[in-house]
Amino acid sequence: MASTEVTIRGAGIFGLSCAWACLQRGARVTIVDPHGVGAGSSGGVVGALAPHVPENWNDKKAFQLDSLLMAEEFWTEVQEVSGLSPGYARSGRLQPLADDRAVELARGREATAAELWQGRASWQVIAATGTPWEPVSPTGYLVHDTLTARMHPRQACEALAAACRARGALIVEEAPDAGAVIWATGAAGLEEMSEMAGRQIGVPVKGQAAVLRHNAGQVPQIFAGGVHVVPHADGTVAIGSTSEREFEGLGTDAQLDEVIAAARAAVPVLQGAEVIERWSGLRPRARSRAPMLGGWPDRPGHFIANGGFKIGFGMGPKVGQVMADLVLEGHDAIPEGFRAEALF
Repeated sequence: MASTEVTIRGAGIFGLSCAWACLQRGARVTIVDPHGVGAGSSGGVVGALAPHVPENWNDKKAFQLDSLLMAEEFWTEVQEVSGLSPGYARSGRLQPLADDRAVELARGREATAAELWQGRASWQVIAATGTPWEPVSPTGYLVHDTLTARMHPRQACEALAAACRARGALIVEEAPDAGAVIWATGAAGLEEMSEMAGRQIGVPVKGQAAVLRHNAGQVPQIFAGGVHVVPHADGTVAIGSTSEREFEGLGTDAQLDEVIAAARAAVPVLQGAEVIERWSGLRPRARSRAPMLGGWPDRPGHFIANGGFKIGFGMGPKVGQVMADLVLEGHDAIPEGFRAEALF
């Protein structure tokens, strides 16, 4: 495979993950992004790698599970090769249970998680203990799962880019296509594809998030009130985010204030924490709501890896694997619901 050339357009999490997987197999890789590494939504702040609920199992959930289980080895190797920390930790997650019905439903998921998660992670209903780093729970019960992980998105992109460079990849602002071409161009790419196809392939969805100064230590992340609360190793807590199909401008606004207020209400220990960054960006949502992977119809030698809406970092390791399988070996392991050609 050493003679195989791959051009990857886009230096976000999907593009970098595809590049890393191709490099691992001996391909020569050039990553092209005029805006630099992690310039789009991959340069966000939250970094919640959270699984889907363990029920109504489908290809999307199974694919995500595989990727989440791959993540620790994936990011450990990236850190070893790059010498940079991606901020990864499989720290788990707490979720409050609002009423007796929610408790009953959560208990029912304990057994399905044990089966579907292959015994490699657990989902349990536990009693709240009143420690400061717990969400407010009307029932006094929480879900604690051990599959959820977190990472620092910007650090992860920089670490993965550095690992790719260490393995011989070029990362440049401009370059002509050479060899197979993987288009991992995020929200802007979905808009361009929609224009070319004359139909909606996908849309950008605005997200707003914030970073608070609070050193929570080694604790699980929290999902409460529709908000992710993610403690990072650098002494900050990231919270987010909005999902705005309609928006004016890319700045932050009162909707982010509502997210911050919801996080503080759910986790009272954050009440006095200083807001040190407000972030907004456009995330790529394919029409199918699943990642969009595979060959680009009517463009031989061109491939698409896009649509990592909300779950891009969690899906990254597996996306890289299946795209390298397809591009370098002609082996198509893409789930039916992810296939790019179905959207054209």
